[in-house]
Amino acid sequence: MAQNTSKPSNNKQSIDNLKTSGFERRLSIAKTSLNIGRRWAGNSMSGIFLDKDTRSKRNQEFMEAQANYVVEELGKLKGSVVKIGQMLALYGEHVLPPEITRALQALNDDTATLSWPKIEQTLRRTLREKLDELEVDPVPIGTASLAQVHRATVIATGEEVVLKIQYPGVAEAIDSDLALFKRLLKVSNMVPQTRALDTWFEEIRDLLHHEVDYDAEANTTERFYERLIDDPRYIVPKVNRQYSSKRLLCMTYEPGVSVTSEALQLLPHERQNAIGQAAIEIMMREIFVWGEMQTDPNFGNYLVRISDNENEIDKLVLLDFGAIRQFDDGLLTIAHNLLRAGYHHDHQAMMKSMTGYEFFDTMSDKVRSDIASLFLLATEPFSHPDSNPDIPADCLDSQNRYIWANSKLHSRISASATKAVQSFEFNLPPKEFMFISRKFIGAYTFLTVVNAHTDSEKLVKPFL
Repeated sequence: MAQNTSKPSNNKQSIDNLKTSGFERRLSIAKTSLNIGRRWAGNSMSGIFLDKDTRSKRNQEFMEAQANYVVEELGKLKGSVVKIGQMLALYGEHVLPPEITRALQALNDDTATLSWPKIEQTLRRTLREKLDELEVDPVPIGTASLAQVHRATVIATGEEVVLKIQYPGVAEAIDSDLALFKRLLKVSNMVPQTRALDTWFEEIRDLLHHEVDYDAEANTTERFYERLIDDPRYIVPKVNRQYSSKRLLCMTYEPGVSVTSEALQLLPHERQNAIGQAAIEIMMREIFVWGEMQTDPNFGNYLVRISDNENEIDKLVLLDFGAIRQFDDGLLTIAHNLLRAGYHHDHQAMMKSMTGYEFFDTMSDKVRSDIASLFLLATEPFSHPDSNPDIPADCLDSQNRYIWANSKLHSRISASATKAVQSFEFNLPPKEFMFISRKFIGAYTFLTVVNAHTDSEKLVKPFL
């Protein structure tokens, strides 16, 4: 969860209660389902006498309206229903109609805050008399679908901390929310109830149960803290176990500015490059060294600590280690080989790397070749310029560093991927590859926003 430390959330609407009981949430979904059913019936009856083309266009417009209505109603519930929608928007593009995906992308964490009396009540129930040891700011500095963050001070020591406070009842509502969400999609007639959709819902269930376990997040945060403690480019908050529990996480307060802040845009370009290089390198280390990755591609999970002294480096603050996923050795070996093939821009090596996983092994030679070409495009920023004549001329600077802002790489990859899916037999990619690809897309966006130029040799060689 991003914490924009320069802008408290005191201008947001405050609510006194979340609909966290099963009855309340079922009632909300039931009302939404009833309205959807009425709309669908009305649309079907009124379209009987239309010609095929007109009816098709009208049905598409109706589907768009239905999807937006569903999202609007879901957004009122907060909790895991919102998180489920966000995860489907990120990872479900191969199993959901585009109208649904576009609408789900509108689900926003940055909604109304839970009122301070309710948060204080939750803290008192969790910390008991320990709450008296803290001075907590009633105005949150960050909100999300599952929790909100408040600054606090440990009275005895003066240490500044943040409290990530899980909304009451959301953890217990995950399984029922998943069932309600599936029912809503079924009633809406917008999504075919397929095995692929069921598989994704099971994956989302596991991810959500992990994400609401703050003991697990504390352990992960501490692992990353130890890994990066001697690297001056990074800051990882330090967990304070005294005030943490399964539903409450206390960490050191780490100030910084958002990636989109004007202060970052005004930095000398070489300092922006260093920040970008650090951001992409941490992702590489997650995949190729540690074998576990923060799967949320939102670059709001970073802050930047800008140094007041131009002779000292700026630091990347890494936030939110809840959505961590670990990968098996077989997948990591394939990922290493794909990266090596991309670095050398070697089509044959890329094809050879695509073995040992059912998704690849069931492809025809033609599809394998075309997917290998897609991977070569996706790894363009990691390829050595001397080996890759396909890099557009305006994507390299005078030092042969890759210029992310000029690359339009995301749109180029999307166009190639769409063509591959439409032209050939194409199975649903493994979830693990979709997690990794989404993380890369998030990194592409980050590096484009900070206008970074990165050196592929310095970036890739250590991991080969």
